[in-house]
Amino acid sequence: MYKFMATLDGVLIGLMVVLNGLLASKTGNTQSLVIIHGVGFLGSIVLLIGSRTCLKSIKGLPYYLFTAGALGIFTVLFNNISFLKLGATLTLCLNLLGQLFASMIIDHFGLLGQQINKVNFLKLLGVAIMTLGIIAMILI
Repeated sequence: MYKFMATLDGVLIGLMVVLNGLLASKTGNTQSLVIIHGVGFLGSIVLLIGSRTCLKSIKGLPYYLFTAGALGIFTVLFNNISFLKLGATLTLCLNLLGQLFASMIIDHFGLLGQQINKVNFLKLLGVAIMTLGIIAMILI
């Protein structure tokens, strides 16, 4: 179930990058960011109300946890800019490569309070093969 959800998330991200890039091409990067995150905010409010979840106190949470929203703004902005010049496939391949490197470092060292999951030879081999494939896409 979780692997399916993660795969579906990848499909949604692919669709999102294309739609966000098209929106940015019509409205500009700044306005598209406001629209994208405004719609996301409203959708989150609807989900929160629909789930009847009680809000938990945010008091005492580490400040770095609140940077995710700012990271989301830069993620969408960089995707929008890249999409217009590189297209969807190369933008997403390079995104995936960056995510792989970042997540492997976080896992290997247990950063941000995560459980340590050491990088092994097979993981490195898989990333190396993907990297070679992306390099081939860039050069062709």
